[in-house]
Amino acid sequence: MDLDLPLGSGIHTLIAQIPNNLKLEGRLYKLQDPKSQFELIRSVLELAAEHAESEQIHLILFPESSVPYSHLGQITEIVEEKLPGNTVVIFGLEHIMLSQFAALLEHYMDEENEFIEQFKQDMSMEDVAKPVNSCVTIIKERKGRLRYFFTAKTHPFAGEESVDHISDLYRGKALFLFRCAPVTFNFMPLICFDYVYRDSDHSNIMAIMEKANDLYFQQKQQLDMLAIIQCNPKPEHKVFRDVATGFYGEYLFKSPGVRDAITVFVNSSAETLLEGTKGKNAFGHSSIVCGIKHKLPRIKLSEFRTDDFFGSPVSRLRFSSGTRLYFCKLFPHHETDPRSSRAMVKVTGVYLISSENEWERISGDDLLMGVRNDESDSIYFY
Repeated sequence: MDLDLPLGSGIHTLIAQIPNNLKLEGRLYKLQDPKSQFELIRSVLELAAEHAESEQIHLILFPESSVPYSHLGQITEIVEEKLPGNTVVIFGLEHIMLSQFAALLEHYMDEENEFIEQFKQDMSMEDVAKPVNSCVTIIKERKGRLRYFFTAKTHPFAGEESVDHISDLYRGKALFLFRCAPVTFNFMPLICFDYVYRDSDHSNIMAIMEKANDLYFQQKQQLDMLAIIQCNPKPEHKVFRDVATGFYGEYLFKSPGVRDAITVFVNSSAETLLEGTKGKNAFGHSSIVCGIKHKLPRIKLSEFRTDDFFGSPVSRLRFSSGTRLYFCKLFPHHETDPRSSRAMVKVTGVYLISSENEWERISGDDLLMGVRNDESDSIYFY
């Protein structure tokens, strides 16, 4: 990708922890009020565009299933018309049918992409009405060229899986590793369960680690960031902790390609409604995780805190559960770049939405308030 990202001064990142209201319609989980959801997403993108006048935001990350299919074209227009070059937008589409997913690939993606050829072979053997849970990555290169990439979720959650094969989620077979130049920055988007292990030898995350190792040994590059988009009622389930432990801990002796990677978990907010799920402490708590060698300073505030993911060999910046916009700077090369911060991650701002549906920055005094009494120090394992 032709992206010139300012690694030394930090890659400015916007994590949009917004709500989803998803209900099962036939085979598909659909957003109940697509127009209102589009207006919310538009407000985030327009805020990012306004912010670019003072300091550009380079990565804009939305949760899984947060974008209505019916408004995708309008969102791409906003990215094209209002956001500057050197911008990456990653978001999840609500469920669509396999035939609709194929139409998106044909309309938006470069024809020479080898992923499309593989997908066409799969289409001949699949029911075109199957549901697809997809991730969209829009890259606006430094000279303004727009590039679109679509991936399908490979690992369904219980509500996406059925004994009836016809109603089962389509399983994607490809993931994208994006490599930026002239400044080296390598990143990958994943959808929720695509991050977790199937077993220690056959899983997406192990394949990612092996590919990152190839980059390291052949070109002295590495994986710099994983972006995990989620609509997850159990964001702190121990399975995610176990994967983080393996990714940053027990396998590091053979995985120099990932030891300095930043993992960003972008979840929907606590106001999310997903048919078929319930429970306390559901949704929210987006986070940024890095290896223990990049340990973050200890801090415990009302909107975010740092911890070790309760015993994992990581350092984690954990956000609150409400509807928020988190502005952060990522310093993936902070150890080797003398211009960089000493910390791998810094929070530059937190926004909440007002009763007038306007985003308002939380003041420094409010951020320094202590953690509320209902915020427990223990993880609720399901």
